[in-house]
Amino acid sequence: MFSEMFMKLWDNGLIQKGVWETIYMTVLSTAISYCIGLPLGVILNITDKEGIRPLPLFNRILGLVVNFFRSIPFIILMVAMLPVAKLIVGVSLGNKAMIVMLVIAASPYVARMVESSLKEVDAGVIEAAQSMGTNNFQIIWKVLLPEAKPSLITGAVISMVTILGYSAMAATIGGTGLGQIAISYGHQRFNPDVTWCCVFLTVIIVQIIQEVGNRIVRRTDKRHRA
Repeated sequence: MFSEMFMKLWDNGLIQKGVWETIYMTVLSTAISYCIGLPLGVILNITDKEGIRPLPLFNRILGLVVNFFRSIPFIILMVAMLPVAKLIVGVSLGNKAMIVMLVIAASPYVARMVESSLKEVDAGVIEAAQSMGTNNFQIIWKVLLPEAKPSLITGAVISMVTILGYSAMAATIGGTGLGQIAISYGHQRFNPDVTWCCVFLTVIIVQIIQEVGNRIVRRTDKRHRA
């Protein structure tokens, strides 16, 4: 039996709104994070000592910067980045600020995921392209990224699920979505059914993301079509 609070939230559309806000923050933050993290991951890969354009010192410095932000727990990073969010979007609370923090937290993670995916590309394929006179940009665009596509998509799914988890934590300092409903209307008002409803809905969203990602990977992976 659902509590009176849950039925009130449902009738008022707050549960449905929380689902939409969670999806909105997750998708938008993932997209922006990949706009930043994908180029960073490519640069980390190609400037590695075994990359197509080795720059060891630059690679080491960039790697340290990426690792610095990756090593900070998200809850601490959120508090530290409040002034940055206010500088960028004019506010330090609400979805706009939370998206800024999610992007700052997720971009380094995405960069490492991309770097790892690109390292899985067979070196022989790259050497064959180089032997045909292909320049570095063409190798990145026509060899590395296409060959790593299934792994990149898998990484994107993992990143999106991670950002979804971050978005729930963002509710502790003003974020909205299912996390905010679970904390404000569930935990703080002693309505466990509201909390578990938010958990259940979050699990459903994760399963949908995972299933869609798996289907895309199967369609793009040449090994599954062989």
